[in-house]
Amino acid sequence: MTETRWYRMGIMSKIGRKTDADMNEVGTVTYTYDAFKPGEQFPPANAIERISKYRRMKKLYDGKQAEIYERATALLKDTPHAAQLEKLYIAVNIADIITTKPADLLVGEPPVFDSGLADDTPQQLSINTYVEENDIVKLIHESALANGYRGDSWIKDRYDYRQDYSALTSRGLPIPEDAEMEPIIEHVAADCVFPITSNGNVKKFKSVIIASVEWVVSKNDETPYLNVEHHLPGYIINERYKLTQYEGGVDTSFGYPVQLFLIDKKVEDSEIVPTGVPHLLVHHIPHKSTDDQWEGKGTLEALESILIAINDRLAQIDYVLWKHVDPTAYGPKVGNGNTRLAGTYIEITKDDATPGYMTWDSEITGAFKELETLIGMAFQIAETPQWLFGTVLGDQNSGGTGTSHTDGAAIKARFMPILTKVARIRTHYDRALRDALYNCQLLDIAHGDADFEAVYPVIHWQDGLPHNEKEQAEIMAIRTGNKPTLDVATAIKRMDGSDDIQATEILTRIDGDTEREVGTVDASIFNEKPSVKAEEVDG
Repeated sequence: MTETRWYRMGIMSKIGRKTDADMNEVGTVTYTYDAFKPGEQFPPANAIERISKYRRMKKLYDGKQAEIYERATALLKDTPHAAQLEKLYIAVNIADIITTKPADLLVGEPPVFDSGLADDTPQQLSINTYVEENDIVKLIHESALANGYRGDSWIKDRYDYRQDYSALTSRGLPIPEDAEMEPIIEHVAADCVFPITSNGNVKKFKSVIIASVEWVVSKNDETPYLNVEHHLPGYIINERYKLTQYEGGVDTSFGYPVQLFLIDKKVEDSEIVPTGVPHLLVHHIPHKSTDDQWEGKGTLEALESILIAINDRLAQIDYVLWKHVDPTAYGPKVGNGNTRLAGTYIEITKDDATPGYMTWDSEITGAFKELETLIGMAFQIAETPQWLFGTVLGDQNSGGTGTSHTDGAAIKARFMPILTKVARIRTHYDRALRDALYNCQLLDIAHGDADFEAVYPVIHWQDGLPHNEKEQAEIMAIRTGNKPTLDVATAIKRMDGSDDIQATEILTRIDGDTEREVGTVDASIFNEKPSVKAEEVDG
């Protein structure tokens, strides 16, 4: 490749051309070239900032901020204390609990997936199977947790074997005869997804590309390849390219390094796979979204600087406490010169001042006060009451502890900040999961043995808070005039968190117990006089 070509790829993409953000300010961005073909850069220039953000937020969530201590040691970098402060650096992982709690409330009580039809219909039975086989509740929790720091999550449908049989086929072994294909719902790594938006609508996708780097390692070398799935309505195009690394192929413009490759050549013919479904099988789930961009925004984006400041303050406080545990002493010469003290000792003559310790007169209380304020701000921006975790640090308890109310309305009022946040997150998951379950039915009809008309399901979500069943029953009785408001099957599903099949089994057992009950008689029979035969009277 010529030097001019390298220049255009590496430099002009950053300096000579406008960014997507610049172009979005005056309209939408439409790409007229294919970024996934030989001669192009991977990842594309317009995706580097997003990918860098994902990986930077992941490090923040994991508490791996080893490089951040440099901010706290900036004033001491020219002194011997810098190395000490590096060892004392504390990474308190508040990010973990802040992003985990909304996921817990979202599916702490499993939602109910309903077809809107009878429990024994093939549509409802199929939906129950999809939810169970794909561990949908677990999938939602994992996705919502990662969404909190990343801002975007993706899921996709496919019709395939659930087990990966590539280890068998690579050795020429057959796939087991009893193995069956089925509809599958699974995660897709957000940094591997590159959507192409529709003209005039940045929130709508006309196609979605899933591209991931695969390293093939042999005894002597390692070679990167690019696997590309181009999802179109009704079709998937699979392609595979060889990648080339080059010197300086790392972009550090956005806070976290992103390795760049050059797409060299196609190593396999394109494979076009009809899906049998007239729309995309990839679904986007943003954590928080606006109407002018498709990318979502995670909780940690707004907290990044505050979390770094919290870690800095902890490191500085810890350094001060360690530094002044053994303060420098001064006094006359002691011992024979071999005497050792914990701290530094300065010898003085008899004409000098009285022996003593060099102490630090500054107040450390202010540092703790600032730390409490920073932590309180972090929880406030995250829309999460600090007492939600069972304790409150310092004086940041003006909001109470959250345990002083017992009725449902009062508890919900206390949890309102986090509940509204969970409800916002839920709207995105509701649409994506309903689309995914609908697509599973279409895939089952197109490629499996399913013979029914697909229905768009409904998801009944819970708020994650404990319910006062007595209070709810009393409210229902008042509103309906003591009329029944719930059938037995629905009551069992809600109380036990069971599905239709489990609830039906419980009802069958209840009916069996009823039939086996011993019969009873009316107590009035004991008041009747026994009849007397005529021969007994004559006798």
